[in-house]
Amino acid sequence: MRQIRQTLRLHLEAGLSYAQVARAVGIGKGTVGKLVLLARAAGVDWALAQTLSDEELEARLYRPPVPRSSRQLEPDCAWIHQELKRPGVTLQLLWEEYQRGNELAYKYTSFCIKYRAWAASLKRSMRQTHVAGERLFVDYAGQTVPIIDAATGEIRRAQIFVAVLGASNYTYAHATATQNAVDWVGSIIAALEFIGGVPRLIVPDQPRALFSRPDRYEPTVGRLVEELCNHYDVAVLPARPAHPRDKPKVEVGVQVVERWILARLRNRRFFSLGELNDAIAELLIGLNQRAFKKLPGCRMSVFEALDRPALRALPSARMPIARFKRARVNIDYHVELDGHYYSVPHRLVGTEVELRVTSTTVEIVAGTRRVAVHRYSSRRGAHTTLAEHMPASHRAHREWTPAKLIAWGERIGVATARVVRWQMEHRPHPEQGYRACLGLQRLARQFGDARLEAACARAISIAAPTYRSINSILATGLDRQAVAAERPQAPLPLHDNVRGPEYYH
Repeated sequence: MRQIRQTLRLHLEAGLSYAQVARAVGIGKGTVGKLVLLARAAGVDWALAQTLSDEELEARLYRPPVPRSSRQLEPDCAWIHQELKRPGVTLQLLWEEYQRGNELAYKYTSFCIKYRAWAASLKRSMRQTHVAGERLFVDYAGQTVPIIDAATGEIRRAQIFVAVLGASNYTYAHATATQNAVDWVGSIIAALEFIGGVPRLIVPDQPRALFSRPDRYEPTVGRLVEELCNHYDVAVLPARPAHPRDKPKVEVGVQVVERWILARLRNRRFFSLGELNDAIAELLIGLNQRAFKKLPGCRMSVFEALDRPALRALPSARMPIARFKRARVNIDYHVELDGHYYSVPHRLVGTEVELRVTSTTVEIVAGTRRVAVHRYSSRRGAHTTLAEHMPASHRAHREWTPAKLIAWGERIGVATARVVRWQMEHRPHPEQGYRACLGLQRLARQFGDARLEAACARAISIAAPTYRSINSILATGLDRQAVAAERPQAPLPLHDNVRGPEYYH
């Protein structure tokens, strides 16, 4: 105040210039000019200034601004906040619409200052601008809900999945048994179906279930997430590890779900995931229809106005959820899954393949090429084998049946047919008889049908119709020798020491 009085005295009383007054008082020349203009506007000369106290002089010079005549001239900051979420909408555009036809409208700078001051009063999570239909934030809550097994009384902890749309805060929650890849992706698909469309980005953390190689700058998504992106034409943009501010919407959404839903369910007992999800779905309606405190409308109304029109349509078919497993091909050209064995081409024995498993199919991929497809089977210890996967020798072995083998033997001859039937009837296991008959076929190709028939006849005559005996007969050439005719047995001589049949009765 002392500098103000000194400035007014030197200029108004002494008649010094602005520059001279500035040097004498030690202030800027612009400040001197401003004080003089304020004094003239207030009608204050040096004589009057001498009669006023410091408070009175300050009140004369610095009068409070005259309030505007109507509050309608004030910009609707809440409306501006919501409109900025629409694609392509800027503060410049909104100001032009606000001041059009309004003589008392604020200038653009004041307009921006007023909105930013209003936005700064909101919660921290609300200060970001999210474009409608752009991002769906997803995460699992820290809290869990106990599920009681009615039969055993065992308690399992259900995991709570939460998804929040960026522009409207429209919220979805869902309970799953675990947080594995299948539950993660299944919950994301359920969230997309709940909102009835597909956003441009899905923003999760970087859990191991979704990312095969988490990284701050270039994470690698897992196979199931890759299928999700391809099927729904959506991109996944994970938050940086240990940076929850990259996804503040879902962080707040998790807190809201815990307070609005889980807290209300804390005293209820649930015996299945379906029962728990029914309760969550009922409370979700109230959560999304609850009015905002500082913004107009509610999550549901803002979703209908902003997000729903901007979402892309869902695909015609729901993506089948698959699980993936690495396996090594056994020596019998089969891979094991859930106790069942599935065939692959025999050339892949010893290599590592990837199994893509759905509720109905098992796909086997070697590198980038699908090499086999089977129907999923829950039979433990059983085999599912395709003939084209077998070596030629194994395939031939499989194609032969007892009826076909007997018919082959009959084409060779009567003796060969008798030997084949003997193999089928006297072996402990049919597979042993098949192998012996396949050995007979090899002998027919090596020695000819006629010699095989002769060898089988000799083997029958000596009561040795085995593959080994017939092979020996052919190797030694005994098949070319005539079979000795059976000589009738001579009657026993009469003798006192020879007991007759009546002795044993």
